[in-house]
Amino acid sequence: MKKPNILVSLITKDNDYQIEQANAATAAAQRLGIDVEVVFADNDAITQTQQLLKAIQSPPEAHPDAIVFQPAGGTCAPHAARAAVTAGIGWVVLNRVAGYTLDLRRDAKVPVFSVSVDQVEIGRIQGQHVAALAPKDGTILYIQGPSSSSVVNQRANGLNQTRPPGTKVVLLRGQWTQDSAYRAVSSWMMLSTSQKVPIDIVVSQNDDMAMGVRKAFQERADASVRDKWLSLPFIGCDGLPKTGQEYVRRGLLTATVINPPTMTLALETLVRAIQATTQPSELVLANPSSFPSLSDLSARGHGKVKSAAI
Repeated sequence: MKKPNILVSLITKDNDYQIEQANAATAAAQRLGIDVEVVFADNDAITQTQQLLKAIQSPPEAHPDAIVFQPAGGTCAPHAARAAVTAGIGWVVLNRVAGYTLDLRRDAKVPVFSVSVDQVEIGRIQGQHVAALAPKDGTILYIQGPSSSSVVNQRANGLNQTRPPGTKVVLLRGQWTQDSAYRAVSSWMMLSTSQKVPIDIVVSQNDDMAMGVRKAFQERADASVRDKWLSLPFIGCDGLPKTGQEYVRRGLLTATVINPPTMTLALETLVRAIQATTQPSELVLANPSSFPSLSDLSARGHGKVKSAAI
């Protein structure tokens, strides 16, 4: 039997979670006996769509057996999805719930499904971090990803469900990368309004952006308040063993959310479906968790956070 050939399309090389997804794809390919090609979209949805269509529109003998992709933009490339399934190419969406999969699955002769982590639960865990570490009437500096991403909104909704009702939020946006958060926070620090806002905790929607915030505080804050800024609780997400979890151990982050890479689960599910000629569940979910545990963070209690302002 011919080895399944899978095209893996990821967002960017400038994010540790995306690199972990790529590494997981390579490791799973060796273990599962499949061929995998990984491409990156440079954080651009148009580039990603062009990459996908190039593979889909190639001669039939050059088609991948399936495409596994994490969307770089606000949509899950519905036109490319339909073209792929029509061409007999399986379609797997990572870390999103694509609304079109149910329709595609009705007549599809190839696997079509999504694999995601519960994104709202990620936000809920971060809200619990805030409740454990910040004053009930404190202020959160909240670094979100791009507004076009549904993941951003789901995580924000989760955080709003569990953060103390009296907390206030100062919202900045990044692009999932350290440099984007560094630039966003550096620009915010130059505003006169930022000098009047006492921040009690920094929450970033991923660990890369959290480290970008730290870098901005380190390099751009006035020396008289720099230490106070850097001593605030920093909360991240992704929690990979060699980055996010290590940042917590080193004291660079106070806590993170372990967002398990979905690539391995996606490829295992896909290969089983190809071999058995079956359709998996429309949505396969992995569960996030707090690092360290919420009970350990809660033991620190309230009132130990000193707010910082420029």
